Amino acid sequence: MPKLGMEPIRRDALVKATIAEIGAAQSLDVTVDQIARRAGMSKALAHHYFGGKDQIFLAAMRYILSEYSAEVRRELRKARTPAARAEAIIRASFDESCFDPATVSAWMTLYGSSRTNVETYRLLIVYQARLRSNLTHALRLISTQPEQDAETLAALIDGLYLRAALSDSGSAPAACAQALSLLNTLIGSKP
Repeated sequence: MPKLGMEPIRRDALVKATIAEIGAAQSLDVTVDQIARRAGMSKALAHHYFGGKDQIFLAAMRYILSEYSAEVRRELRKARTPAARAEAIIRASFDESCFDPATVSAWMTLYGSSRTNVETYRLLIVYQARLRSNLTHALRLISTQPEQDAETLAALIDGLYLRAALSDSGSAPAACAQALSLLNTLIGSKP
């Protein structure tokens, strides 16, 4: 009989092992057995906790998204003006943690698999909706068209992230600076 309290520890280990394996393979071409071995447990136990590779991957992306969400909240706590709130969301989107090679591979896998997997697509839609919603909320007092500006910024954030993540010469700070520059253009540098 398993020890009480082991399930959350094992689930966490499997999630982190999934991210590491996807990072090593730079795709979802990994097996549950590889993930389980990296997590230090049996393939059967991995299946017991998650059911299959797709479910483990979804849990891994939820973990990455929760880390991103925590970074957004950390940045927002420092913001004192609507413009600073929008800047905080942009800065969180280009945080160094988002550019860990394993995290980048997981994001690329999410984008790619969302075309064929309904659950992955749903998760991507939730991320995009939250990003737009957070930006719209930040922009509502400083933009004449907060929804449109939020949509533009969200698309730019995703595009700049992909470009920086996939480029050998691209950098997170440069991508962040570009997004902040567009924000200033959209709002006319209002406080």
